[in-house]
Amino acid sequence: MPGFLARTLITAFGLWLADVLLAGVHFDGALALFIAALLLGLTNAFIRPIVVVLTLPITLLTLGFFLLVVNGLMVLLVAYFMPSFHLEGLWTAILASIIVGLTGWAANAFIGEKGTVEVWRVKRGGQ
Repeated sequence: MPGFLARTLITAFGLWLADVLLAGVHFDGALALFIAALLLGLTNAFIRPIVVVLTLPITLLTLGFFLLVVNGLMVLLVAYFMPSFHLEGLWTAILASIIVGLTGWAANAFIGEKGTVEVWRVKRGGQ
């Protein structure tokens, strides 16, 4: 459970960063931001794998670039079901998904599977 909460907060930070950086992304409040992060996590866990399998041929033809469109569609789907999450279009959703993905990638380098911060100690020599 702590891992899920940590990843939801990371996703919320990525969505907030997309809101700050992109003119076409807007949330009506902090609660809407956290609900969108929760819904995006659930959407990526349950709906995205099905869409990825169904679109595998076009993903192979585009050498994987179609996954950017799939990720943007997941963000757009969350915005469609949330009236307090505003997106201007698919391109804005794709850019927002890139920002959320890069934020998650950077933050998950420091977060373990259990949702705790991991500290690695390196011993030099024979110590």
